[in-house]
Amino acid sequence: MTDALKRLSEEGVAIWLDDLSRKRITSGNLAELIDQQHVVGVTTNPTIFQKAISQGDGYDQQLSDLAARKVTVEEAIRMITTADVRDAADILRPVFDATNGQDGRVSIEVDPRLAHNTKATVAEAKQLAWLVDRPNTLIKIPATKAGLPAIAETIGRGISVNVTLIFSLERYRAVMDAYLTGLEKAKEHGLDLSKIHSVASFFVSRVDTEIDKRLAGIGTDEAKALRGKAAVANARLAYQAYEEVFSSDRWSTLENAGANKQRPLWASTGVKDPDYPDTLYVTELVAPNTVNTMPEATLEATDDHGEISGDTVTGTYEQARADLDALEKLGVSYDDVVQVLEDEGVDKFEASWNDLLKSTQAELERLAPSEG
Repeated sequence: MTDALKRLSEEGVAIWLDDLSRKRITSGNLAELIDQQHVVGVTTNPTIFQKAISQGDGYDQQLSDLAARKVTVEEAIRMITTADVRDAADILRPVFDATNGQDGRVSIEVDPRLAHNTKATVAEAKQLAWLVDRPNTLIKIPATKAGLPAIAETIGRGISVNVTLIFSLERYRAVMDAYLTGLEKAKEHGLDLSKIHSVASFFVSRVDTEIDKRLAGIGTDEAKALRGKAAVANARLAYQAYEEVFSSDRWSTLENAGANKQRPLWASTGVKDPDYPDTLYVTELVAPNTVNTMPEATLEATDDHGEISGDTVTGTYEQARADLDALEKLGVSYDDVVQVLEDEGVDKFEASWNDLLKSTQAELERLAPSEG
């Protein structure tokens, strides 16, 4: 048996788990995944927390205490989610120390309702960093147009950031620019650049889902032949952009001052189409200095039958560009696809957040002490 996850790690891919719940923390499962399945980080989002809090009774005691204090539902959610992130960060602290701060990270997202408000996003990022109070936290900020200056400002204050909801190559370049701008601000402020880390979460499977739907509508043999190619091609070209930016003179100046590269993170790596291999977005995106954040099912599938055959990204750029160009020729507009995906991504997280508000409010009411 080959240890696919170990091999993946050896190729320079950091394996992060795209899930968190109190049960996973208290049962010892997270520690087990770190110990046995090479997991070196955790990502969360509003959907993950909504699912965790609405299932089981793991949060009842804290919810009961919060209900007794009559806190607002927003405050309750922040108390609950930051407690989970803090505990997970403590479990991952040895990894953080061993990797000099690169891994052992836990991500927590700003309120998605602030996605188009720069000032409020920065304020929320500062608040979350203060609330969690762990050096191995990453604050997740969406790569919306309003998010870009918020990323630069937050990095400039020395707060490490996970930039989320990146779909387009143009926006990804803008994200890297925002990171470098933030580092330059931090340097001006006299901050230690070596302590600031960032990842850029480039979403994968949703690209195929949207483009395949459009290809099915076209229905020709030529269209069918392009199914399942766009997401990997897009991510590979993102890695090419990463290599360019982080070999520039602008970067060299920052690197000499102690700065860390902003690693590309492959997000949304669970395969949605059963016709595709369930490890597609892992095995086809192996490249040095990347992160792959996987839902548990993808982690298990990779462990069970993933075939890791070295770097599958470097040197594939010509074919990747040809695949995207072929889509344009068929009338599938790349610019339209990525804008639809960004809009949907923000809407989905906002909907999950609203569901989280509703389910938490219901729990607070259920557990509220009777008056008297």
